Amino acid sequence: YVISALDFAKEMGAKTVYLVTNPNPYKMTIVDVTIHANTGPEIVTGSTRMKAGTATKMILNMISTTTMIKLGKVYGNLMVDLMAVNEKLVDRGTRIISQITGLDYESAKAKLFEAEKSVKIAIVMEKLNCSFEAAKNALKNENGFLRKIINT
Repeated sequence: YVISALDFAKEMGAKTVYLVTNPNPYKMTIVDVTIHANTGPEIVTGSTRMKAGTATKMILNMISTTTMIKLGKVYGNLMVDLMAVNEKLVDRGTRIISQITGLDYESAKAKLFEAEKSVKIAIVMEKLNCSFEAAKNALKNENGFLRKIINT
């Protein structure tokens, strides 16, 4: 299954990565990148959720976090490209807006709703004192990178 998935990814033009924690991994010649994290033997033989599983999770977290940064979804150490689609995310988005803009919590929450629950748009609206459409266009013009707009 894995090799078929890698072949399909190649056919689609995607880059492929082989992440392995075995000390003597199978040699994959069809991948673009091999990440070999030799974690050594498990404390409990056969329990791959411990060292190997933890190492795999950490590596995938590093890759996804780096991707989010490169795509402009992060400002400083804050994940700003979120849509507040539930109560928990409304609270998180409000706190992020407050932290970046200096607005009090209630004003930040109002700005979030004015921005149709888009944290990035709310921040741009406040920082540039502009409309929803102007903020949306500013983000589009900068490929979604908030820092290019508010750090000028």
